[in-house]
Amino acid sequence: MSNPPQNRRRHAWRNAIGALEFSEFRWVFASNMSFFMAMGAMQIVRPWLAFELTDSPLALGIVSGAVAVPMLLLAPYGGVLADRIERRRLIIISQCIAVLSEGAILALLITDSLQYWHLVGLASLMGCTFPLVMPARQAIVVDIVGKKRLTNAIALNMAGMNVTRVAGPALAGFMIPVLGIEGVYGLNLALYVFAVIAMFRIAKRPAEAKTLEAPAMTNFIEGLTYVRNHKIVLILLIYGLVPMFLAMPFQTLLVVFADDVWETGAVGLGILHAAAGTGGVLGSIFVAAQSSVTQRLRPMMISVLAFGLLLALFAFSPWFIPAVVLILIANIFASIFGTLNNTAIQLLIPDSIRGRISSFLMMSFSLPLLGTLPISTLAESYGAPMAVGGAAILAMASALFFYAVSPALRSLDFQIEQLSEDT
Repeated sequence: MSNPPQNRRRHAWRNAIGALEFSEFRWVFASNMSFFMAMGAMQIVRPWLAFELTDSPLALGIVSGAVAVPMLLLAPYGGVLADRIERRRLIIISQCIAVLSEGAILALLITDSLQYWHLVGLASLMGCTFPLVMPARQAIVVDIVGKKRLTNAIALNMAGMNVTRVAGPALAGFMIPVLGIEGVYGLNLALYVFAVIAMFRIAKRPAEAKTLEAPAMTNFIEGLTYVRNHKIVLILLIYGLVPMFLAMPFQTLLVVFADDVWETGAVGLGILHAAAGTGGVLGSIFVAAQSSVTQRLRPMMISVLAFGLLLALFAFSPWFIPAVVLILIANIFASIFGTLNNTAIQLLIPDSIRGRISSFLMMSFSLPLLGTLPISTLAESYGAPMAVGGAAILAMASALFFYAVSPALRSLDFQIEQLSEDT
């Protein structure tokens, strides 16, 4: 007879991987991991190539902007397509564009024909594919696992994305001296191809007929109207995106902390990135392991405030090792907050508009890139610790402000409970 602690551990493990009981979700998860591993590697490979071609730090910022701007501008339209086009097909087509884009760069590399403008143009193309893929990926997960397993499925996906955020850049950096830039691009291309192949194991999910009856622009306006008329969804969207814009750009300044504040160089920078990514993984796993999350507002508030406080302590830490611990724990709370916020929105919205609302959530991927400019400007004038510490305090203040002024936010748990009873 097994002892109770062993039973509890087995039960917690089953809860943590519960959504993987669905074979289709396993294929979606595998496709996600492959796709985001390749994207993570590009965070190292693309800037490496840009710097080799130009020997200019400004070139790195231009390439990042070439990815970020299309992501932000096209996100709402990607949501419209996710609600109008069969979702599996949309994901496959978008990922095929990524294959062609990366294949073109590999061909140019092999023929020694790659120029900087090729890199910027194809980076923009990749930035266009991301907002097409992500809303459809989010929506198809709900189609597969249903709302009962939704929190677990989203938490697993976020855990996987955080793993690739650590592993992708680390493996790419390690493999460039071994295989060369062409070899790493070849491996990346193989990952993108596998992501496409995995999606063929998923059944088709046709769009709802009533969505197709209206023109695409009408669908887009419907999405905006829904958000405007449902205050809780609007508040949750803003509540989730504002900390991303204010505080998450701290990651861009980690190189300044490593070089100027603690003088640990490239090794210290790698440790800081690894700690931040590991914290994200642990936070996602924690949420995934919960058998049921009935109260969301309280842990969301605790998490966003803890994230801001720990980030501020990190910014002003005079020692490197405590700072590593602080950034790891801060990102645990950031991941918990993001997962709970995301699933609360998904639980509240109807299936017919899920892609369009999910597209607004995708802005969280581009906002940290855009938030880099103001936080970098502050760091230039006042130093990185003051810039990051001030942003963290502002993120906490914004969270408290939303809670104080929004009765809809304070009634979040009640609204989700009522919706569950109605369905």
